[in-house]
Amino acid sequence: MDESTAYEPARPAGGETRATPVGLATMAAVALCVVVMAAVIIAVIRNGSAAAEPLVWPLIIALLLNLAVILVGRKRHVELAQRLHHHLDSSEGARRLSLNDPLTGFLNRRALVEEGAAMIQDATQRRLAVAMLMIDLDRFKTINDLHGHAVGDALLARIATEIRNELPPLSLAARVGGDEFACVFIFNPSEPKTVQRIAERLVSRLARPVDLGDTSIRVSASIGIARSDQERTSVEALIRAADIAMYAAKEAGRNRFSWFDPDMARALHARNELESALRAAIPAGQIVPYFDQQIDLSSGQLLGFEVLARWEHPIHGQIKPDRFIPIAEQTGMIADLSQSLMSQALQAARDWDPALTISINVSPVQLRDAWLPQKIIKLLLETGFPAHRLEIEITERALLENLPLAQSIIGSLKNQGIRVALDDFGTGYSSLGHLRALPFDRIKIDRSFVQAIADDQDSAALVGAVASVGASLNLPVTAEGIEDLALEARMRALGCARGQGYLYGRPMDAANTRRLLAERRLLAAGSAASEAERRLVG
Repeated sequence: MDESTAYEPARPAGGETRATPVGLATMAAVALCVVVMAAVIIAVIRNGSAAAEPLVWPLIIALLLNLAVILVGRKRHVELAQRLHHHLDSSEGARRLSLNDPLTGFLNRRALVEEGAAMIQDATQRRLAVAMLMIDLDRFKTINDLHGHAVGDALLARIATEIRNELPPLSLAARVGGDEFACVFIFNPSEPKTVQRIAERLVSRLARPVDLGDTSIRVSASIGIARSDQERTSVEALIRAADIAMYAAKEAGRNRFSWFDPDMARALHARNELESALRAAIPAGQIVPYFDQQIDLSSGQLLGFEVLARWEHPIHGQIKPDRFIPIAEQTGMIADLSQSLMSQALQAARDWDPALTISINVSPVQLRDAWLPQKIIKLLLETGFPAHRLEIEITERALLENLPLAQSIIGSLKNQGIRVALDDFGTGYSSLGHLRALPFDRIKIDRSFVQAIADDQDSAALVGAVASVGASLNLPVTAEGIEDLALEARMRALGCARGQGYLYGRPMDAANTRRLLAERRLLAAGSAASEAERRLVG
């Protein structure tokens, strides 16, 4: 609310002033006083002072009545003034609430847009530029979950103070989301390093531990930067560009800053298109299982398959999982995707040779779901697939997020006869304590270590150490990424039990996998006969 719209007492329609008791009393007292005084003056003039004596008491009464009216009027005036002052204070408070964030005192998004527009206009007239910094705290939700919202709010207030202390004079600072802040200031477009130095100081300062009473919290921030002199002339456009750059900083590893680049917008557009297509692809059954062979390294026997996700897009062909799995995890689609994939794989494999197993990965996101074992068991019942032929693979990263919940889930799966493997061992932070505490059936060594073993002594030492740990804990070790006979021989010599990789063939869809198993006589008796009949008919 500006001054032109300040409070003004309402008046009756037609511009008339309504009479009040105090006003009527005042008018009567004044009239009585005037009449009595006039009578006294006339009496004195005509008959002398003795004739005015009878009028003295009426005059005193009139004066006292005027005094009483003045006191009442004064009290009424004070009351009205207090009411008006309270109303003005309330109006100013409402105005501040409509423009400022009550927790940090920063501007809100609406005020940022209004004041930022004026700043851009001023900078343009002075041939300068405006920098927009979007600051988002990394993993703030985890802090809220662990310590509670009161600690989270206290942290946000402290972060706001740290941000304010690093900004140049006349900057605008706003809180535009739960843990997202925006900073706007003018700079010389020929010296962008001034902006970069501010971003560097913010990243460094926000990475320091914050002491909140008995609690010390370490947090970091990702910052995106956009500038108004590069075809970003509105505040909203600057916010969108800086936001895109901020997410690029997060994807690059967090705790850093990134300048906006038009390629980021194009990549975001492509990602959004892929996300929309993925939402339709899952229920349409376009995400299908491919099967990667797992071989006994000592005998060369086929032991089972790992299930891999492939997107059979009707227009773009096959899309690999490294493009769509991260999107599914970020958007919460991973549970539906995994359920669909697992259901298809179990149905395809239920009439294979009973000795063959299938291994299926579960995402770290899925491992946050306490009902995951029940969902897997439900799929086993629906498809008729034996529990002992299913192996669930869990990555090291998933264990770190919530170890007690992971223990509960793994225990529930094991109680149903389902096997559990620790996947990508060596890429995370699992300890021997975790291996002893969690009832794993197998360890899988990440392909990056296996394929680097010929050139990297550290990788060779790691693989050997993992094989030794597996042997001591009675946990067979699977080596991924075996692509030639020499590498296979090396893995066998190091003590790995199983191998997996392109040496044994490329991952195949269900139809080609079934054809392979029929050739090797690894289909169940009834299904093998049916397969032979289909070939004869074909």
